[in-house]
Amino acid sequence: MTETSAPTSTELDDFRELTRRYERELLAHCYRMSGSVHDAQDLVQETLLRAWKSGQGFEGRSSVRTWLHRIATNVCLTDLESRPRRPLPSGLGTSDSVAGDALEHDAEITWLEPVPDAAVQVAEKDTIRLAFVAALQHLPARQRAVLVLRDVLRWSAKETAESLDMTVAAVNSALQRAHATMAAKQPDADAVSLDDLDADQKALLDRYVDAFWRKDVDTLATLLAEDALWEMPPFSNWYLGARNIANLVDTQCPGGVHDMPMVPTTANGQPAFGLYMRSPEGDFVPFHLQVLTLVGGRVQHVGAFFDPRLFAVFGLPERLPADVRPDAGPVRSGPGSHDVPR
Repeated sequence: MTETSAPTSTELDDFRELTRRYERELLAHCYRMSGSVHDAQDLVQETLLRAWKSGQGFEGRSSVRTWLHRIATNVCLTDLESRPRRPLPSGLGTSDSVAGDALEHDAEITWLEPVPDAAVQVAEKDTIRLAFVAALQHLPARQRAVLVLRDVLRWSAKETAESLDMTVAAVNSALQRAHATMAAKQPDADAVSLDDLDADQKALLDRYVDAFWRKDVDTLATLLAEDALWEMPPFSNWYLGARNIANLVDTQCPGGVHDMPMVPTTANGQPAFGLYMRSPEGDFVPFHLQVLTLVGGRVQHVGAFFDPRLFAVFGLPERLPADVRPDAGPVRSGPGSHDVPR
């Protein structure tokens, strides 16, 4: 790991500035470790509280950034001792479902959550992708920490060993085991980064939004990869295949034509949408948050998260007006905000 400037304890003099400088980076770190944006926010606050309390003990032998990540890693490890891993439905080891199967709501499982791009600071978007974070959840907590410190933060084996109170040999062994698990669990190696979307892929997303607005399941099927995967925690069902997914939307999604507008956002370095459902009053209320993985010219994976709290986390509107018209083109909902259909 390379530091760009000589560390000095004077960086601790203005704790508010310290928080501003590192909070988003620490949130990304804690999110990778926990798989939850809500837990990660709490873990960052605990990290900064511990740093503030122990600031006088900072001796400048490493940078403030390294020091904070060391605290954050150990805060996460302590927290993970009492928590189960956060999976996606396809990671439970169960069989895929067929459209028409009874939906199985499992509130006992603590599910993986997406994270808004606006909340995290990430140099390498691949290390925050939903598939990467989902694969991390299959690792024991200490292996997870080793992989994140070594492969994401680029710490040396010696630095990692010192931070985790391990030997260098143990760190290298843990990293080797973690790599083997990640290779088996992490799909979508060819997924398109949000920053690399071309004109055709952007047009694909427009057609995807329009297909939901018109509930045009035949068009939706053409936009999905033949082996596309759809999952929607807290339901433990997961679905394979473009036509199977289209049939799911057709027969088990409660919305009809012009009942499901979408507001674009970004999550995990990927395109995402808040999908709203028409209410009995005629306006639209949050239904689920979709995170899309694009491979080539098709949608390969959709994570549809049925957690209404996520709309606030992503800064999405609480409701949309009854006269919303996605086909009229987007307008800005506010500075730094989302494109909301007219």
